[in-house]
Amino acid sequence: MQRTSQRTIIVCGYGPGISDAVARKFGGEGFAVALVARNAERLSAAAAALTDAGITARAFPCDLGDPEAVRALVRDARAALGPVAIVHWNAYAYGAGDLTTGSIDELRGALNVSLHGMVAATQEALPDLRSEKGALLVTGGGLAFYDPKIDAMAVSWGAMGLAVAKAAQHKAVGLLHQRLAGEGVYVGEVVVLGSVKGTAFDSGHATLEASSVANRFWELFQSRSEASVNIS
Repeated sequence: MQRTSQRTIIVCGYGPGISDAVARKFGGEGFAVALVARNAERLSAAAAALTDAGITARAFPCDLGDPEAVRALVRDARAALGPVAIVHWNAYAYGAGDLTTGSIDELRGALNVSLHGMVAATQEALPDLRSEKGALLVTGGGLAFYDPKIDAMAVSWGAMGLAVAKAAQHKAVGLLHQRLAGEGVYVGEVVVLGSVKGTAFDSGHATLEASSVANRFWELFQSRSEASVNIS
């Protein structure tokens, strides 16, 4: 029988790396898990695998770059699984890899996923986050940082739009951390400064374990102090 009183973590931008590890870590700690991404078939398979592991999990296909769709998914997850105690934002999108030639629509698409969707999810979940003393946990990236070497890397990778979007997200995390701390809602990010094994970024030389990142998120959720920490 489904436990409707269970607290829920919404894992946005679900995939086989960090977000799967987060789903398993928090699910193992007693949270119901809402898995969110666009591919319904992969989500259903992932939810079934988590269920087999003894975790309450449901799939919620959604375009995380559509703020209204994001608001609807938060409502659906709450209705199906219980109060939203955590939003984990792991989603990102490429676009406008070269800011001198990329379209504004491409750049807007990257911002929609990294920033606008995240803010929409936070706003929609906020009543629950307040009542549950919950959290917004964000997977950050080093491309967000202001540093000539990082900027040169983003240019050489054709990831300028992503860098802009992650920088905006990084700023939003700091602002929301300050804004919501007094209301009992924790906001924080783990900035991943390296490649994670088994992901699309792993060219065979990755050094980070997804489980290590998930454990860092759990530590942040427990301590509820720092707005941003790095892992490499």
